[in-house]
Amino acid sequence: MLRWINEELTVARRRALGYALWRVLQQMGVGVCGTEFGRQLGRGLFEFRLSAVPAGESASVLLRVFCHATADRVVLLLAGYDKGADPSPRRQRREIDIARRRLHDYQTRYPSLREKRRDS
Repeated sequence: MLRWINEELTVARRRALGYALWRVLQQMGVGVCGTEFGRQLGRGLFEFRLSAVPAGESASVLLRVFCHATADRVVLLLAGYDKGADPSPRRQRREIDIARRRLHDYQTRYPSLREKRRDS
């Protein structure tokens, strides 16, 4: 995830994503679902959507970040991609599969956090 942000996004797109993560996702958390910024994907996974025209770029961007909200009010960023560069449903499914594997790995490594969420 960090490699994608640092190496594949332009500076303008990285800034736009960082600002959106700070102003929208950090404030709303999983509440972004049901708004233009997100949707539930099931089994603890949701999608954060950014559609904007970053400063310094002429074209709009469509970025997708797949997330999980923990019981500790932490949002895990599990996977992401530039949907504008590759809008195919196949790419979307591949990124969701990656996010699901990472979420499963996280839940396997930290089972006490998983139990904590159920009790909340």
